[in-house]
Amino acid sequence: MMDHFVVEGGRPLSGTITCSGAKNAALPLMAASLLTDGVTVLNNIPDLQDVRTMAMVLRVIGADVRIEEGTLTIDCSHCNFWEAPYELVRKMRASFYVLGPLIARFGEAKVSLPGGCALGPRPVDLHLKAMKRLGCDIYIESGYVNVKAKSLKGTRINMDVSSVGATGNLMMAACAATGTTVINNSACEPEIIDLANMLNAMGADINGAGSKQVEINGPVDLKPVKWKVIPDRIEAGTFLLAAAVTRGKVTLKECRADLMYTVLDKINETGVNIQIDNDSVTIDARDVKPCATDVITEAYPGFPTDLQAPWTVFMSLAKGDSILTETIYPERFTHVPELIRLGAQFRKKLNSIYIEGVERFTGASVMCSDIRAAAALVIATLAAEGTSKVLRVYHLDRGYDRMEDKLSKLGAKIRRIRE
Repeated sequence: MMDHFVVEGGRPLSGTITCSGAKNAALPLMAASLLTDGVTVLNNIPDLQDVRTMAMVLRVIGADVRIEEGTLTIDCSHCNFWEAPYELVRKMRASFYVLGPLIARFGEAKVSLPGGCALGPRPVDLHLKAMKRLGCDIYIESGYVNVKAKSLKGTRINMDVSSVGATGNLMMAACAATGTTVINNSACEPEIIDLANMLNAMGADINGAGSKQVEINGPVDLKPVKWKVIPDRIEAGTFLLAAAVTRGKVTLKECRADLMYTVLDKINETGVNIQIDNDSVTIDARDVKPCATDVITEAYPGFPTDLQAPWTVFMSLAKGDSILTETIYPERFTHVPELIRLGAQFRKKLNSIYIEGVERFTGASVMCSDIRAAAALVIATLAAEGTSKVLRVYHLDRGYDRMEDKLSKLGAKIRRIRE
């Protein structure tokens, strides 16, 4: 059986909450622990199903993993297995992050081709082409990627697409390569910077993280460290949009505004007020009728694809018409038919949707299909008149730390029904 939410909408959100650690930073940091013989401690770890899945992957490899109140302790002293099985990797694409560390540590790896959210084709070709450039022999058999390398040698790698996952995997593998590895067209996301910073604290020699060219000098002897995960900019953006949609006023503490200026600027364009004060961000949408504003998703520092679905909800209740264009995952519109059930008005053409602002949503039953679509549907039902049911919220649990508890603290009337 699957949990669902019952939401009584029409209540403006109000109050203060604290941002959780970033899922998209925590997962590669967990994988990086495999590069050491010792105990890595990660603080500010969000309580997510994806974190628990990655912990299970590490345990299969031989790590001792303990999770307690936001702290993750990973002892990799006795790791002796270099396989990540289908039963786990199929649940979460980020499990593929273990490929680079396993190659670096054991000189070989066997990792299942990944699963995860249904966002259209997201091949691992970029990862494999990069590993070949480092000197790996690769073959795919029975749904598994098999990799062997007698030695890794630094080289120049030009990535066809700026991929967060491939950049992270390559940085970790290159720490064991002899000589200098240069990644051109590397991903610039803050989560890549956080990974590079932790690797450097472990003893790596990585320069340029956050730019389009990253240089890794190796090989290096890495030591375990204690590290604090950066705040989750996607969770923060989601709650800001929830406040905007419900016409409320919310303050987010431990929020890195410097990691999300594109989102904050877009919210300001609609007429909703944003205030930044050190490590907190306050949004005040009371007595405001937001104006429709176009958005194009892009790689960082552009507007994040992971906030496309929540933004769609916001624009559906704004004044006027807007266009949203998805350039990262052109098929990422599974939330649209569900929003129509609540009263939204859309026209879709290729990788764009044309949004006609409506006066209100009306409660209905809706079904989640991926992490960010789930967040969007919860936000939409918060604004809808009457009672709604949100089905398949296990998707939400993969990426949001006790979202219903935080929303309840802000005055939402939302209940999890366990079946």
